[in-house]
Amino acid sequence: MKTGVKRTTIYLDPQLHRALRLKAAATEHSMSRIAEEAIRLSLSEDAIDLAAFAQRGKEPSLPFEDVLKRLRRDGRI
Repeated sequence: MKTGVKRTTIYLDPQLHRALRLKAAATEHSMSRIAEEAIRLSLSEDAIDLAAFAQRGKEPSLPFEDVLKRLRRDGRI
């Protein structure tokens, strides 16, 4: 086991647990490694989304109603 790692307990749906166990066997990776990689990927995607929100935070917002009016006026809806 790697040093400096924390142990945790997670509860999985039985079918999800079985799929994880089978993937671990097929890929010769531990269930922990697969779960850690999935969590890391999910957190990375969140960080990308938050950066995009921050970057676009200064853009003017468009009220939804105004967008609908413009689409109707232009004959698009």
